[in-house]
Amino acid sequence: MGSPLVRAVLAAAAITAGLSGCVPLVVGGGMATAALSAADRRTTGTQVEDQGIELRAQDRIRQSPLNERSRVNITSFNRKVLITGEVRNEQDKQEVARIVRDVNNVDGIHNELEVTPFSSSLGQRSKDTMITSQVKGSLINARDLQASAIKVVTEMNVVYLLGIVTERESRRAAEIARGVNDVRKVVRVFELTTEDALANYMPGSAPVTRDPAAEN
Repeated sequence: MGSPLVRAVLAAAAITAGLSGCVPLVVGGGMATAALSAADRRTTGTQVEDQGIELRAQDRIRQSPLNERSRVNITSFNRKVLITGEVRNEQDKQEVARIVRDVNNVDGIHNELEVTPFSSSLGQRSKDTMITSQVKGSLINARDLQASAIKVVTEMNVVYLLGIVTERESRRAAEIARGVNDVRKVVRVFELTTEDALANYMPGSAPVTRDPAAEN
């Protein structure tokens, strides 16, 4: 069955099975189908690690008392974690951040949890899913962007954009996302790199930049 590490890698890699742009992952001489994007600007190892971070963080939250009174989504990109969803109070918001920060290999967090006494409705979550799909589709249709380099997360009509991009790509992606119906605000949580560095980009070399000007 392989070592615990191999099994963990395979489990993390398998969670996105079925997505487009997948490449096979070879582990220990064997072949496993891992849904890792060949066009992703992260290394395959970093993609797997991000999937593992998401699994470990969600599992820790499910096992905590917070699970009964919050709705938390974890998105990891290049070991930087975006936390979205809803909690009842500021104390719970900070506790979620502490739990995530203690997960192995997390290199930073963006805590975007909303403090509210009410959970969003199923209708709102369906709308958020639709907005995400529309933003992704619009990015794909843009011929001057590599859509596969940008991850889209939507919460309460707020669109969060993650990825390793140039300043030009950052501005263009935000412009496109703002043009989608029902989008209330766009928040760029990008790692910025230069056009010259992009060709030989090594994950972790570019600083994490949240651009306040990107928020509507």
